[in-house]
Amino acid sequence: MARKKSKVTIDRNRCKGCELCVHACPKGVLAMSEEINEKGYFFAQVKNQDDCTACRFCAMVCPDVAIEIAVEEAGVSQE
Repeated sequence: MARKKSKVTIDRNRCKGCELCVHACPKGVLAMSEEINEKGYFFAQVKNQDDCTACRFCAMVCPDVAIEIAVEEAGVSQE
């Protein structure tokens, strides 16, 4: 069985820096940036993409709907 590859995308300018996604991720894929976005918030960013299991916990807890998870299996993309 091929391992599914996932890609986390965070809209940095939608994020208000609540950190809910960082705490929800069981694999420590996300972290807070040291930069600020156009609204003046430290935003969440991906730090360990390869560790992502596509559980989508981060996207489920995000109140700003700033996180998308794309899953690819054997060259087939499922968003």
